[in-house]
Amino acid sequence: MSKERKILKNCPVSGFADEIDINVDKQLAVLKQLGISQIEFRSGDGINVADYTLEQAKALKEKLDQNKIRVSALGSPIGKISIEDDFEPHLAKLDHVADLAKVLDCRYIRMFSFFIPKGRQPEAFRETVMERVEAMVALARQKDVILLHENEKDIYGDTAPRCLELMERFYGPNFGCTFDFANFVQCRQDTAEAYEMLKPYISCIHVKDAETASGRVVLPGKGDGKLAEIFKRLDSAGYEGVLSMEPHLVDFAGFAMLEKEGQKKEKGDGAQAFAAAYEALEEILK
Repeated sequence: MSKERKILKNCPVSGFADEIDINVDKQLAVLKQLGISQIEFRSGDGINVADYTLEQAKALKEKLDQNKIRVSALGSPIGKISIEDDFEPHLAKLDHVADLAKVLDCRYIRMFSFFIPKGRQPEAFRETVMERVEAMVALARQKDVILLHENEKDIYGDTAPRCLELMERFYGPNFGCTFDFANFVQCRQDTAEAYEMLKPYISCIHVKDAETASGRVVLPGKGDGKLAEIFKRLDSAGYEGVLSMEPHLVDFAGFAMLEKEGQKKEKGDGAQAFAAAYEALEEILK
């Protein structure tokens, strides 16, 4: 953490280091160079975290320990399927991810609230979404992990009011909120309004900014996410949670799978882009 910060001085920085490089060793090397001691682990060596075996997770934990880097959360794809897809295999995947979290000494698992079929109204699927999330929270309670719902384009909880529905129904020891600026911008949801609605429930911040007009992801503070304003509000509220870097500035392994509409990214140096985003974050906090 930077000693030069004026706000959010006690908030550790984490990040999706697979945007640096596909190779775990390179991911950790860059995090160490930047002085970042946490990682929101989404993928490594071309394998999504949900597809890691327990043995692979144990080997990863040893490597993380050697580099003095801890896992802030698992950036899992749980809930990032269609609401019309078969749910039982997906619930079994969450069960496995919860076991991986134990191995990696992490309680937080990022998740989503299911893609809504194109052209359909999310409200038509409300009860199905609620039933599925209820089953996921019950499993989280059984496994003693914490699910953090991220607002994502085209899922049920893409706008602040629907995120609030989920929080009011499920918030507790095993369910909370990850707040992503850029995803709200891309849904044309005002981020300041979203923050005021969701502030009691926020456990993690994803540092990512975007332009409203183009939907393009840009350096933190250069878009319409109102990062500086909301960081000040978080500071006033006493937030001491994680600030997790998710730059999305250049193409990286797995990016196409993350974006439902297959948006294209320019090729570029992932390490440089990640470092630039980190520097932009620290500049906002000065």
